[in-house]
Amino acid sequence: MNKYSGRCPVCGQEMAVTKLHCRACDSALEGRFELNRFARLTPEQVGFLETFVRCQGKLNWVGDELDISYPTVRGRLHDVIRALGFDVIDEPPAETRQRTVVQRQTVLDDL
Repeated sequence: MNKYSGRCPVCGQEMAVTKLHCRACDSALEGRFELNRFARLTPEQVGFLETFVRCQGKLNWVGDELDISYPTVRGRLHDVIRALGFDVIDEPPAETRQRTVVQRQTVLDDL
């Protein structure tokens, strides 16, 4: 069975699924079907995501396994995030930053 990447092999744009077929009973449905957001990923992005999950989300492990630098791992992760339709957040929310500052100050005060 052929793998479906969700992308047109000619132009690279998202393909529309218009037919579903049951192998067990041979019934079929025709229409326009929406795919989940993971169908938007290229085969390379799916491979990266599989490695990311296998490495428990630890970017340095991903870099070691794929033999790529940490900035390259981050870049590929950002590409996957965008392909899934999300915005890349490079900085933690303000309340998280403030909590970190307070925690650091508490540690320093305890010294």
